[in-house]
Amino acid sequence: MSAAQTPLFQLEKAEILDATLRDGSYAVDFQLDEKFVSELLGRLDETPIGKVEIGHGIGFEAERCGIKACNIDLERWCEIARSELTSTSWGMFAQPEFSRLSTLAELCDAGMSFVRIGMEPERVPDHVDYIERATETCGEVYLNLMKTSATPAEELPGLLRDVTPAIAGLYVVDSYGSMLPNDVRRYVTVAKECFPVVGFHGHDNLGMANANSITAFEAGASIADGCLDGIGRGAGNAETESLAGIFNTLGEDRFDYKALAKLADFCRTSLHLLLEDRNMQVLGGVIGMHSGFFPLIEQLCGEFAVDPASLMETAVELAPRSASKSDIRAAAQRISRSTAAV
Repeated sequence: MSAAQTPLFQLEKAEILDATLRDGSYAVDFQLDEKFVSELLGRLDETPIGKVEIGHGIGFEAERCGIKACNIDLERWCEIARSELTSTSWGMFAQPEFSRLSTLAELCDAGMSFVRIGMEPERVPDHVDYIERATETCGEVYLNLMKTSATPAEELPGLLRDVTPAIAGLYVVDSYGSMLPNDVRRYVTVAKECFPVVGFHGHDNLGMANANSITAFEAGASIADGCLDGIGRGAGNAETESLAGIFNTLGEDRFDYKALAKLADFCRTSLHLLLEDRNMQVLGGVIGMHSGFFPLIEQLCGEFAVDPASLMETAVELAPRSASKSDIRAAAQRISRSTAAV
């Protein structure tokens, strides 16, 4: 066995948050067996992982905006979490469009310790009141900057100027799975100048999620997210067990990588995952297209007889920031007209 390497960050201060039962719910269409959930939480509670995120992948009460509901309702999630987690804190994801602050209060009363509020950086100024009210309701509120890389890093301080300092931390989110280590370093450094606690949430479209998470720690992040076996939306996330293994390789088995490796195998053999299109994942990672738009892209490719790479590239060119559904439809029409004119 090779000697431990000298880490470029303080291992004892870095934290891994496990989001298998939140981000991983995308991979099973938000339908999770209660027995599996209970066993996974109980076994996670026996590891040194300090935070676990559970519930609907898009956020609690996502069904209020027409998204398919999780088969486990909020009351039952709370019951299972209270029953299985005795030393590990648990939280959920929220979005201002559908996650009510009154429900957040109920969840906190039921034992939830933290909430992570997600939105694109450009939308933060419109929701500073929601964020502040959330901090008055929940003692540990994180702001997740979805699709962070679509916004130039130097614009973040201005967009975050009015965010209450009461938030527990700010997350850089590689929603497209397109970031490389230098990108992560730049965004985490800027985020760190805005708030003392910074987290990183990486997707694995280009196979960089684990390396990017370690780079985030080296750049000053305090927390990185992982999912067991990397199971998450689209191409998946950084792997909780791999991050723990990297810590061990760096000289400190902070998170019991052996136990987490067994849990990763438990997830792999217990869950029946939806099939994912690897072609689309790679295209999305390189071009910068969110996986949530892949069904629409596939539909328009068939309707307008265009290829997905061209459609993504054109949509990204049309978009002022991150591509939207209207940008994608406009791109399909533009390519179709161009082809017809030839």
